[in-house]
Amino acid sequence: MKVVLVNGSPNANGCTFTGLSIIKEQLAENGVDSVIFQVGKNPVIGCVSCRSCKQPGKTGKCAFDNDMVNTVGDALREADGIILGSPVHYASASGAATSFFDRLFYSLEPAAKRLKFGACIASCRRAGSVTTFDQLNKYFTISQMPVVSSCYWNTIHGFTPEDVYADEEGVRTMKILANNMAYLIKCKCQSNIEPPQEPPAVMTNFVR
Repeated sequence: MKVVLVNGSPNANGCTFTGLSIIKEQLAENGVDSVIFQVGKNPVIGCVSCRSCKQPGKTGKCAFDNDMVNTVGDALREADGIILGSPVHYASASGAATSFFDRLFYSLEPAAKRLKFGACIASCRRAGSVTTFDQLNKYFTISQMPVVSSCYWNTIHGFTPEDVYADEEGVRTMKILANNMAYLIKCKCQSNIEPPQEPPAVMTNFVR
C-alpha cells in the first residue's frame, strides 16, 4: 500500500510541505507507505498539446522530461493513491503546480489513474484556499478517481511551518484525511470485488 504526495510549492520545506509531512506521518501510523515529490523552483512548462504522450510506444510519457512529471507518473502507476498539495497564489494553485498537474494527468494513460484514490491540500496565509481546493479536486473527478475527504476542506493556514503546526484544526484535518485515505486503500486491497466495466469510449463535440 502506497500513496504518492506531490508538493506543488517552490519551497521544499515550507507550509505545503509541512501539511504533506503531517499526512505522511499519519499514513505511516496506519501502515501505509508514502513518498513526497517536490515540484521545486525550476520553471515548469505547461502542456503544449503536442499529444506525444498519446502516440504508440510513448503512451503515458510526457515529451518534456526535464522535471518530475514522468517520475511522478511512474510512481502513481505503482501506487494506490495520490495527494496533491499547492500553496495559494491569487486564489488558485500555483502556476508551477497547475502546469505540473496538467501534464501529469493528461499524459498518464487512464488505467494508471482509474479507481485510485485522490485527495488534495491547499496551503495559504489567509484566504483563497477553498477555490484552490476546488481546482485541484477536478483532476480526480475527470479521471475516475474516488476523492477522499476529511472533516473539513483540506486546508492549512500559516506563513511559516511553525504557523502550520499552530493551526490545530488544520493539523487535525490533515490527520483525518490520512486516516480516511489509509482506510479506503485497505478496504480496496482486501476486497475481491471486480471493478465495473466501462462502456465503449465516445466523444461528442458541441457543434451547431
